[in-house]
Amino acid sequence: MIIRVYYEDTDTGGVVYHANYLNFCERARSEAFFKRGMTPELESGHFVARKLEAQYYKSSKLGDLLKVETKLKKMKAASFEIVQAIYKDSQKIFELDITLAYITFEGKPQKLDAKTKNLLTSLF
Repeated sequence: MIIRVYYEDTDTGGVVYHANYLNFCERARSEAFFKRGMTPELESGHFVARKLEAQYYKSSKLGDLLKVETKLKKMKAASFEIVQAIYKDSQKIFELDITLAYITFEGKPQKLDAKTKNLLTSLF
């Protein structure tokens, strides 16, 4: 997914505020569902961040075009782990390793059924 850096994404110096890289990754994950005519909210639940580790390599600035790539790393019974990298031109500037848990709409953890696992595998 390609994202342009807007003024609202930056600090007073025109550099992307550190938390916005997480937002860019969230948009890319959601967009994977939207491209399929779906939302990340499925029939019996949705996904929440359980754990994440972020690595910042270089900054980006107002007007930059960034590419977000997402890859499935590991599938578990009730969660999955993905790695997302953000590139400016061909240089990696940010990487996110995130575990997303599948929960009911009432907030209780639930197992990923075969249909959902297949969906996630095809998306990422």
